[in-house]
Amino acid sequence: MENFGFLMLWFFVAYILVTWVGFGHTVFNIKVLHMKSMKESGGKGKGLGEGYNKTKPWHPLYNLIIFPIFAYLYLNGLDTVNMSNVITCSLIWGTLAIIIDLVGWVLIPHPLSLTFKRFYVEYQPWITLVYLVMYASPFIVYGLMQVL
Repeated sequence: MENFGFLMLWFFVAYILVTWVGFGHTVFNIKVLHMKSMKESGGKGKGLGEGYNKTKPWHPLYNLIIFPIFAYLYLNGLDTVNMSNVITCSLIWGTLAIIIDLVGWVLIPHPLSLTFKRFYVEYQPWITLVYLVMYASPFIVYGLMQVL
């Protein structure tokens, strides 16, 4: 595998950026649009709050904009771009995101953590679309690189 360090760097930059965009959108909904927060809705067991829930349909779009940019940065930095690099990037990025989400949003308790059911069942279809976009981003970029 070529440039594993950059593969990981661009993944983490994209992942952190997309997380902060989603968080910022939620804060905007609560502070500016005066939607209810998780705390006002009763916390983890009672509901996620209107401010967060209204952002869910946007999550795949954030990922569709951000992850291909960083897939391009990774692939464009390779000496040779081939399907092997694209498949490797796709599998590592998508799978790593699933693992980080499970640990960071479900298994480790914190004020914004969710139950397994809330994250993987009630967050449908959005979480599935988010993961599909992450897995697809290197392929989207590869296709565009071949056309352009």
